Amino acid sequence: MTSDSSATQKNQSAPIDLDRVRHLFARPQRLTESDFLRREIAARMQERLALVRLTPLRVLDAGCGEGADLLPLQKRYPAAQILGIDAAAAMVQQARITQGAASSALNKLMAQWLPVRHTGAAMLCGDFARLPVAPQSIDLVWSNLALHWHPSPDQVFAEWRRVLRVDGLLMFSCFGPDTFKQLRSAFTAVDPSPRILPFVDMHDFGDMLVEAGFSTPVMDMETITVTYRSIDKLLAEVRALGGNPLDTRTRSLTGRRRWQQMKDQLEQLRAPDGTIALTFEVIYGHAFRPAPKTTSRGESIVRLDFPPRK
Repeated sequence: MTSDSSATQKNQSAPIDLDRVRHLFARPQRLTESDFLRREIAARMQERLALVRLTPLRVLDAGCGEGADLLPLQKRYPAAQILGIDAAAAMVQQARITQGAASSALNKLMAQWLPVRHTGAAMLCGDFARLPVAPQSIDLVWSNLALHWHPSPDQVFAEWRRVLRVDGLLMFSCFGPDTFKQLRSAFTAVDPSPRILPFVDMHDFGDMLVEAGFSTPVMDMETITVTYRSIDKLLAEVRALGGNPLDTRTRSLTGRRRWQQMKDQLEQLRAPDGTIALTFEVIYGHAFRPAPKTTSRGESIVRLDFPPRK
């Protein structure tokens, strides 16, 4: 039997401070160096999306960041209305700027879906687990490298299911446990305090999707290895992917001696060609919202399929 505390721990990615996440993403320009990886993973998600027969009328980009995925989604589904939402106000503002002419189409969407106070907004700033969107109003939820920034992915999945229509599709990507394993090892060798997120395992995400009420979730994973000649460049790009939002993080600065010890640990990983490898475990998942099996009063729904008349 699993205790309530262990079950709760399994459904949490980490003790993440959401205010800290918003602060880390408050300057979109600091994320520029890592954009190559987000674009690469978005392209691989688009390849997976192309295999699904879907004609959505309304698409939600959960964790839209600076809005780079909004236009490709609009291009794939030109008849769809697109909504972007992100937890960081600065990222939402940047998304509004980069979208330009596309925002007028999104404004019409916002007026239809959201309370009057949000009318006219092209993108929204908000929590994944508390979307200001009507139930069963979305045909596709798309989320690229955003889920691991939330402390309660089980609640996020439940909320995404709430806003999806029956047969609506959820497609997401996020980092898995082996991400930054070289850097994690180097930090741990000199300082036991948490410096890197303990990313959630793919199988745990699959369990959460089932518990949230999604049908036949499909999970897969791949490892992307990026090599660097400069340790400083490696660390800069890791910082550009976010940072350390853990509520349990050390508040004091790392001393110069300890920081050098950590870099010395990384130096030991340098390959014969002079490069240092950094691992990214990328998890991909998709699932559909199934038709309900019971009514709101708990009565079973029975569907009878008759063969066509001859």
